[in-house]
Amino acid sequence: TEMAMATRKGPSPAGTLLIEDALKKIVHKNNIAPVKGDKHSGLVPTGSHSVFGDYPPDLIHPDPWKKMTRSASGPELLNTGGMNQHVAFTVPQNCRPHTAILPSTPPRAGSTRRRVITRTEFRRFYDRGDLPVQIFHGAVGGKLAWKVDIEKLDYHHYLPIFFDGLREKEDPYRFLSVQGTYDMLQNGGSKILPVVPQLIIPIKTALNTRDTEIMTTMLKVLQSLVLSGEMIGEALVPYYRQILPVLNIFKSKNINIGDQMDYSQRKRMNIGELISETLELFEIHGGEDAFINIKYMIPTYESCVLA
Repeated sequence: TEMAMATRKGPSPAGTLLIEDALKKIVHKNNIAPVKGDKHSGLVPTGSHSVFGDYPPDLIHPDPWKKMTRSASGPELLNTGGMNQHVAFTVPQNCRPHTAILPSTPPRAGSTRRRVITRTEFRRFYDRGDLPVQIFHGAVGGKLAWKVDIEKLDYHHYLPIFFDGLREKEDPYRFLSVQGTYDMLQNGGSKILPVVPQLIIPIKTALNTRDTEIMTTMLKVLQSLVLSGEMIGEALVPYYRQILPVLNIFKSKNINIGDQMDYSQRKRMNIGELISETLELFEIHGGEDAFINIKYMIPTYESCVLA
């Protein structure tokens, strides 16, 4: 796995996200801006009203996004679970009259349902102009132009901010945070290890969004983080209890297509395979205590070293 990651060629992870967005616009012509739908549903934070900030509250519409509200005249729309839940799985359920609307069903657990993505610190710092980075538009696929040398950056300050921006789903925030994170990990060297404890909360928050796009991005970053320096894999072992529980839910989420071709392998968007790769890297670089800690949080994991 490590050798494959080192020799892999193609677009950068941030460029892959741009290519995927362009492909979605071609395939799904009627849904050109999926992020806009997420904003309407409240899953993605909305931006400022203008480049100068938000308008005064007394001068704007009370509902600027004009979100649809369910009418009280249709109470059946307000019920997201099964009907007649108060008698579900009881003896009276079998004796109900035939006039019942729907059979009683248990509500969905929602373990893989997407969570609300809160506003990131990266967005706040970038809007204020406090980040020494900008997009270099002369490059194919997109590159970053750093205003200072990456080696001179204060990693204790900037690296957690860029990790927090990995939750973004809207450009330019997403592209800047993803590409900036990879640039800092590539040039960080010995500066990365002391910052690992500050990265746990952004990592946990991104994984807990349970958004497959954000999770795959974070898993790729975790692999680069482990490979970016010595002892980083061992430094992550005490934090497995914060990082791994969500991976246990999505570990078996693979694309089962039989003998058909998966043309998206080069983009590495299959979350099940990414989780397996990440856990194997954790075990290889995590020292002698890595496997027992991974096994404690993910019982179905099988060692790639002891076997």
